[in-house]
Amino acid sequence: MTELNNSNPRQLLLLQEVQRRSAATVEELAAFLGVTLQTVRRDVQRLSEAGVLTRFHGGVRVPNSTTENLAHQQREALNADGKTRIAQAVAAQVPHNCSLILNIGTTTEAIARALMQHRGLRIITNNLNVAATLSSNPDCEVIVAGGVVRGRDRGIIGEAAVDFIRQFRVDIALIGISGIESDGSLRDYDFREVKVAQTIMDQAREVWMAADHSKFGRPAMVEVGPLSRIDRLFTDAPPPDPFPRLLQEAHVRCTVA
Repeated sequence: MTELNNSNPRQLLLLQEVQRRSAATVEELAAFLGVTLQTVRRDVQRLSEAGVLTRFHGGVRVPNSTTENLAHQQREALNADGKTRIAQAVAAQVPHNCSLILNIGTTTEAIARALMQHRGLRIITNNLNVAATLSSNPDCEVIVAGGVVRGRDRGIIGEAAVDFIRQFRVDIALIGISGIESDGSLRDYDFREVKVAQTIMDQAREVWMAADHSKFGRPAMVEVGPLSRIDRLFTDAPPPDPFPRLLQEAHVRCTVA
């Protein structure tokens, strides 16, 4: 499988536009980007080889956009620079000597890496990748939820994880999300993962969400909750309309890294 090249901003812009529309023709994308049809076809070929888009005659679409997320390796590569900036912005606001819950997602995994210099953290997570990273920090205590391990991304889901997390009350929940729809609803793909995410938000004094710009307007099948469930949003670009208004109405503080 071809790896997605994060150094090509045009391809990332093309991908974001297709995610916003769910599908687009080559002609529409050429007009949107201001480039030739041949250039769009080359970009579409590259993105389809990377597995993040599916081609059809004359155009391209997001594969199973509401029911199936991208593979973990693809999500990890997508907008990696933006996720790193978000992670650094989050880490700069996390105090030493506090308790945190981190959930499943490549952005929360980037946050875990950014927290490696913090002291006195007590971390609860249902993400084995987060646990593996932060357990290397001798000044952090890492507590891992029990449950079913989802092999494709090492996330822990299911009722056992929900029951485990309900035992705790933490200072901050640091959560990722698959999509934020234009009605302000927070969305994800796996209802079992959503139940854990909802419990994590319930058990935190503050909820901070980390979402790169591609998540705005991205559909997914299962609703996690409204924007008002979170206190802060960290992203890598100014949110497009109508999200600034929705964030203001929900009293969510937005930080652009």
